[in-house]
Amino acid sequence: MRFSVNKSEKYTVLIPEEEKLDSLKAPQLKAEIVTMFQSGTENLIIDLSNVKYVDSSGLSSILVANRLAGEVNGRLVLAGLNEHVMKLIKISKLETVLNLLPTVQEAIDSVFLHEIEKDIEGEDEN
Repeated sequence: MRFSVNKSEKYTVLIPEEEKLDSLKAPQLKAEIVTMFQSGTENLIIDLSNVKYVDSSGLSSILVANRLAGEVNGRLVLAGLNEHVMKLIKISKLETVLNLLPTVQEAIDSVFLHEIEKDIEGEDEN
C-alpha cells in the first residue's frame, strides 16, 4: 500500500495514496498504524481524500487506530472523506465513535484543541 506520512510535534498525518482501502490493502495500513503508535504517535490524522472506497477491513484498521489513540489519551481524526466512505461510516453507526472533519486543517485544529484540554485537565489535577 502506498501512503505518505507527515510528522509534526503534536500530530502525524497519514495519507493513503490508494483509491481502495479494502481487504488487500487494510492489513498494511493497520501494520503502519500500529508501528506509529508503538513509536510514540499520540494524535493521528488520516487524510482519506484520495480514498474512494472502503470495506469492512478498511474500517477495521481505522477502528484499530481509534483504539490505539484512546489508549494513549490521544486523538484520531479522519479528514477528507468522500460521500461513499461517509455513507459506509454512517451505515456502520460509527459517526458517533470517530472524529470526522472535512479538511486536514480542521483536523489539525481539533488535535491542538484536544492537547489544550489535556493540559488544562492536568493542571486541574495538580
